[in-house]
Amino acid sequence: MKYLAVDTANTGLTVIIKNGEQTFFKRDDGCGTQHSVKLMPIIEELLIESGLNLSELDFLVAVTGAGSFTGIRIGVSTISALSLSLNKPVLAVTSFDTMAYTEKGGSVLALIDAKHGSFYACGYKDNKVVIPPSYISLEQVKELETDYTFLSIENTEGVNSKKVDAVLGLINAIEFKKQEITYDLSAISPVYVRKSQAEEGR
Repeated sequence: MKYLAVDTANTGLTVIIKNGEQTFFKRDDGCGTQHSVKLMPIIEELLIESGLNLSELDFLVAVTGAGSFTGIRIGVSTISALSLSLNKPVLAVTSFDTMAYTEKGGSVLALIDAKHGSFYACGYKDNKVVIPPSYISLEQVKELETDYTFLSIENTEGVNSKKVDAVLGLINAIEFKKQEITYDLSAISPVYVRKSQAEEGR
């Protein structure tokens, strides 16, 4: 299995190239808002390390959100463009999947801090979604403390959560969801749990 996977949905940046049993990756936790500047150079760097050409990949993976509106669009548009130019199928993985699949079953709540006392959340039980992606308050999150283990990739203000390995989580999610690989680019449409600030201000 050979693939390229990118996660630009949060302030960090994850790029993975899988070449059979070998995994080549770069995680930049300090990427901030530089995804558009850093993404392609990192992809090129990992292609050289892996000894692969883009044409040799079996499929392409985009993390579709929730998270940063701009970041999500950068990752999705990059993978869409590569898919079209190379005629390669795609796989969508959500930000929540990259957290949930670091655990082997159980009840977990994948959390993303949306700031101002709010969170993007998605609940899983034995690797199946039982609470769909939601935009919820800190109070609503705390009501779930006794039933779920909280997981996050980045800090979650006001909530105790287990920080997971973003690279491992993405690899696990791809393995779990690989049956969903498709040539239909609508599959990697961004997951926006709520409207952007610009849209809300209209």
